[in-house]
Amino acid sequence: MAASLRGKRCNLRGCGALIFVTVGTQLPFPRLISQMDSLADRTDEPILAQTGVAGSTVAMESFPTCTAPEMEHFCDAARLIVAHAGIGTVLMARRLGKPLVVVPRSHELGEHRNNHQIATARSLAGRPGIRVAWDVADVEAFLSEDIEPPNAAPSDSYASLLATLRDFAAA
Repeated sequence: MAASLRGKRCNLRGCGALIFVTVGTQLPFPRLISQMDSLADRTDEPILAQTGVAGSTVAMESFPTCTAPEMEHFCDAARLIVAHAGIGTVLMARRLGKPLVVVPRSHELGEHRNNHQIATARSLAGRPGIRVAWDVADVEAFLSEDIEPPNAAPSDSYASLLATLRDFAAA
């Protein structure tokens, strides 16, 4: 089991490589937590997980919730973030320049009220710095992949919108 990481100022130098898993706070995601807990026995990197109410883990350190500053700290310390397809986590990973593996919750499996996370994952697929694991078994291959960091630069359409707004405000 990984040494206790919560409550410590860990960073990539102080903790070594770290994989941070987060499932948000609204609903449990035991399918992802169970997979990551089983992978923790097969990786040399510590895995730290925010589990929601998914229950306890055996091979990885976990906690149900954390504060926003703790969430940002763990994401910033991570080499890789593995998460549900929650837009807040996607935006934080992008802002911090952290590679992200997204595992969308499935309505058919009772993990969410609808399939909006699958739609989100479809729109994210192929973007730099993001991999989509359509099945939790797919996560293992991504753990050893050298995923490039996401590009935090604004898109061309965003830059064009800003230019239009600036021109309008200046008129």
